[in-house]
Amino acid sequence: MKKGLAALTLFAMLLAASAVFAGKLIINSDTSDPAPKAAFQGIVEDFKKAHPDIDAQLNIYDHESYKTSIRNWLSTQAPDVAFWYSGERMKTFVERGLVEPIGHIWDANNLHDKMASTRSGVTFSGKQYGLPYTYYQWGVYYRKDIFEKHGLAVPTTWEEYLAVCKTLKENGVAPIAIGTKFLWTAAGWFDYLNLRINGLDFHMQLMAGEIPYTDQRIKDVFAKWQQLVEPGYYLDNHTSYSWQEAQPFLYQGKAAMYLIGNFITPMFPDEVKAHMGFFQFPKINPDVDFYEDAPTDILLIPAKAKNKKDAATFLSFISRPENIRKLNDTLDQLPTHKDAGVKDNYYLNIGNEMLSKAGGTAQFYDRDTKPEMAKIGMKGFQEFMVKPDRLEKILERIEKGRKRIYKK
Repeated sequence: MKKGLAALTLFAMLLAASAVFAGKLIINSDTSDPAPKAAFQGIVEDFKKAHPDIDAQLNIYDHESYKTSIRNWLSTQAPDVAFWYSGERMKTFVERGLVEPIGHIWDANNLHDKMASTRSGVTFSGKQYGLPYTYYQWGVYYRKDIFEKHGLAVPTTWEEYLAVCKTLKENGVAPIAIGTKFLWTAAGWFDYLNLRINGLDFHMQLMAGEIPYTDQRIKDVFAKWQQLVEPGYYLDNHTSYSWQEAQPFLYQGKAAMYLIGNFITPMFPDEVKAHMGFFQFPKINPDVDFYEDAPTDILLIPAKAKNKKDAATFLSFISRPENIRKLNDTLDQLPTHKDAGVKDNYYLNIGNEMLSKAGGTAQFYDRDTKPEMAKIGMKGFQEFMVKPDRLEKILERIEKGRKRIYKK
């Protein structure tokens, strides 16, 4: 009798233990910067409180190592939830069968309506493969006090922008902060010049491999870019700096402007926050509408995930408007859920209005074109910014890559 009671007691204890930790949920993220790290550590803790039976483990990696590692994870030891990007970057994994379709999460949470604006970036062959949780504007963040000191107004045209750069350079201030050690920052300049000169349809055709990089319209883009490179308007030795390492030049007043995404704003030091401003990348071709980069970040469930059930629970939890809002309030970015509302913030208010009036949006160069094409293109962009006299050879090399990657 005692043995039977002991067995029942042990069984009850094991059952209770299994109820406490019914599943282990592995979440891999690239949210290593302070604001994203805090945002997701907080939301995971909220999730644990709401679901004490799920042992959620958040693993945080730096951006560049994450981009390399995720390809291996998805093919071998996949986490249950992974952070990634909308558009071509996601499509590449979908085409390889590495991502689980999550249309059931969209259906259950009415996301087809609530996240309609970002749905297309995660939909392939009629199925949804990701949960967008944030997007943000790109534009020029600048030092208002430096502009005021030198009598400069916010430029709205290319000619005005060049004049601002000239004045800053003449007064010992680097007009444009940038770090191109990791190549994607240079791609932001290519995106905006191409969008402002040739428009969104042309840009997306180029991203799809349908237009040669030796096309005269692409050469026109580099001709404008040359007007910044040749006079030395970019930060000296920018190939030595990451985008984070280039920021102190802006904060110390040694540089005046930075073309970047809104993810930079939580990093503004307290002593310079009041001096920072934002303006839309200026008009170049008067016949081309304002098109913007608005990258969207997502969560996905790998096809080889071991705990897809709890992963779906986590994505459903994140998709609630109050949680999307809480995340983006910390990130200082824009919620993807239309019921979440937008934090009352100078940059978010401008960004929200700017994107709502845009003629259309792109994701970003390395999110809109195939990864191998992006690598070749961005390497060429960085090289051009250092050795502009090599332009013809650079374009020929990029074009050779396009023909190989997009061969019909």
